[in-house]
Amino acid sequence: MSSLIYPDDFIADIFKRVKTIAMVGASPKPHRASHRVMQFLQERGYRVIPVNTRKNDDFIHGEKVYNSLADIPDDFQMVDIFRNIDGAIDITDEALALLPHKSIDTIWMQLEIQSDAAAARTKAAGLNMVMDRCPAIEIRRLVQSGHLT
Repeated sequence: MSSLIYPDDFIADIFKRVKTIAMVGASPKPHRASHRVMQFLQERGYRVIPVNTRKNDDFIHGEKVYNSLADIPDDFQMVDIFRNIDGAIDITDEALALLPHKSIDTIWMQLEIQSDAAAARTKAAGLNMVMDRCPAIEIRRLVQSGHLT
């Protein structure tokens, strides 16, 4: 379990604000966590735009796959990173470079992924950073506790 502590209201507010999520590392393979989390988020009403450098001509769960965050023509508020720590740091920098052209307000790193350097850069840009958390787990937990409907 992570030593990072995020207040329930902080996490719930993110999910109340966000409408569209860019998921970097989205996989078309049903056994991969990113595939299942993308489907869960879509079922909760979020639009999830998949980003995968190896699958950029494909569709996952009905959404076109893009090669990079910069290739996404539509706006998005959250970047959910399903990559290792080195990839996560690079993706954080790519997301920050898109400001102010995109309405990104949250960068989210999946379970077991933490970077103090990426967190510092994200916070310096005025964005929210969540690390070592899964949005599907957090949403379920917040719904169960009454912080989210």
